[in-house]
Parts: sequence; structure tokens; C-alpha cells
Amino acid sequence: MIHPTAIVDPRAKLAEGVAVGAYSIIGAGVEIGARSEIGAHVVIEGRTRIGCDNRIFQFASLGAEPQDKKFHGEDSALVIGDRNVIREFATFNRGTGEGGGATRIGDDNWIMAYVHIAHDCHVGNHVVFANNATLAGHVEVGDHVILGGFTGVHQFCKIGAHAFTGMGSLINADVPPFVVVAGPYARPRGVNSEGLRRRGFDADRIGAIKRAYRTLYVSGLPLADARGRLAEQAADSHDVAALLDFIDRSERSLGR
Repeated sequence: MIHPTAIVDPRAKLAEGVAVGAYSIIGAGVEIGARSEIGAHVVIEGRTRIGCDNRIFQFASLGAEPQDKKFHGEDSALVIGDRNVIREFATFNRGTGEGGGATRIGDDNWIMAYVHIAHDCHVGNHVVFANNATLAGHVEVGDHVILGGFTGVHQFCKIGAHAFTGMGSLINADVPPFVVVAGPYARPRGVNSEGLRRRGFDADRIGAIKRAYRTLYVSGLPLADARGRLAEQAADSHDVAALLDFIDRSERSLGR
């Protein structure tokens, strides 16, 4: 299942059923899980761990050195989970010593063409990155996030679970869970109600999230006062509790 023109270092570890396409290069520190498919002209290098049942399309580059001037060759990794689809020309870099040492991608993600995931990013599960979505270093992306095409995320930003970004969004602040943002620079536009319905959220859950959104973004309250009201609402909604926890952990503006 390895094309004769592919170059696979004998120290690489390929599990049963791995396929490697023409002219691809698999480096010495790479481990690839069972039944994963590597397309043509793919380069996978460094200490890169790829799980099972992934599909990696042609011309992707995974595990290259981070684009960070502070990186001086220290040991670092790229860790990719299971059942991900990674399309053409995607680039994922390894982590840095100062950033925790690893870039991590979860399971069941759909990564479209020309997506860049920089060093030390942590990406959850069931995310969708449309074409040309780009993460700078140290970005955290929660589960079920959708990034529209040409979204750019500033370093150290956090994007909460179930958030949605419009096409061409430039994000330089944390995006709370469940929130839709759009525009340069991206501003809150409402709650990702349709996405939540598709994932099984009932009307009561969505209603509680909408009330929390109005408290945070529409009420005009200072953040401290809005947080107090959210704490009251969180007593009856674990979704609002998750939103409140995100706010408490945020180190950047919430775009209010």
C-alpha cells in the first residue's frame, strides 16, 4: 500500500492498512495509525503522531518546524487524532518548547484546502475549517466550531465550542461558546442557533443561551455586572455555566 516512488524512512512507524501515495515523504519520527490514507506529494516530518482512519490529501505538509524565531530545534510534536479529513495544501506545524511542546488536533475534523494551523495550537473535535482559514500560534479552538473561509485568528486567542465565524472574519479577541462573529475585525452577531439545533439542542437550551448572549452583549452592562447576572442564569443551565467558565478563563477582550 506504499507507492514505489514514496520515500518512507525505515524508522517511521506505519500501522496496518496505511496507504502512502506517489512521491510522498514520511520522516523518521512519524507514527501513522491504522487505515489512514496519505495522498500523493504529502510531506510528514518531525515527531508527528497521526491516529487511525485519517484521510490526508495531496500536497499537505504536516509536522514541519514552527514559524517562530524563538524556536531553536528543541524537541516538539504534532499530534493528530482519528478520522480527520485534511485537504490539499494544508500546513500544520509542530509546537515549541515555550508553548508546551505540541500542536494538537482532535478527532473527526474536516479541514479544507490551504488551512494553516500554527505552532502550539489546540484544536478540538468535530470542527470545520473552510478554505484558507488560518490560526496563528497558541490558538485554542473548541469542539464543533466552524471557521468560515479566509478566517484569520490572532495568536493566543480562544474560540469556544459551537462558535461560528463568517467568511473573511479577522479575529483578534476571544470568541465565547455558541456565538456567531463576522467582519473585519469580527464582532458578535448573535447565537449559532441553527448549528445548535442540528446538534440536538432543544428550544429551552437555545433560549437560555440567547438570554445569556443578550446579557453579555446587548444589555449594556459592564462586564463585571453582566458576569453577575450570568452566574444567576448558570444555576439553571449548564450551557450558560460553560459560557461563564470561558469568560473567567479569557485573557483577551471578548469583543464587547
